[in-house]
Amino acid sequence: MEIKNNHIIIFDGVCNFCNGAVNFILKRDKHKRFMFTPMQSNFAKTLIEEFQKEKVDLDTIILIKNNIVFVRSEAALEIVKDLSGLWFLFGVFKIIPVFIRDYFYKAFARNRYKIFGKRETCMVPTKEFQTRFMQ
Repeated sequence: MEIKNNHIIIFDGVCNFCNGAVNFILKRDKHKRFMFTPMQSNFAKTLIEEFQKEKVDLDTIILIKNNIVFVRSEAALEIVKDLSGLWFLFGVFKIIPVFIRDYFYKAFARNRYKIFGKRETCMVPTKEFQTRFMQ
């Protein structure tokens, strides 16, 4: 599946922190580049299979941008590059080797439900943002 012009973020749809991150991105994505799909959706499962990404768990954020797949800290840093404001400055963290960044990413991800909680079902986007979500 060729994905052009839009960047697709695959996120854990029941994670409160992840849903907060999606809302954060929506507010700062002035050019409407990002589309979203919960990892629990059939569309996300198809994308992951199609792009032959390594086995990923619900605790992994995935970005598909220009048909390139980014995961974990690489995805997060790639996302902030395209947000309005000074968020691109977080790109300085790319000087830290991926295995170190991902170590901290995974430690946080393992505890995100304990810290922020989770929902019973995936988030339902507001009417304003429904067109940015794919199921």
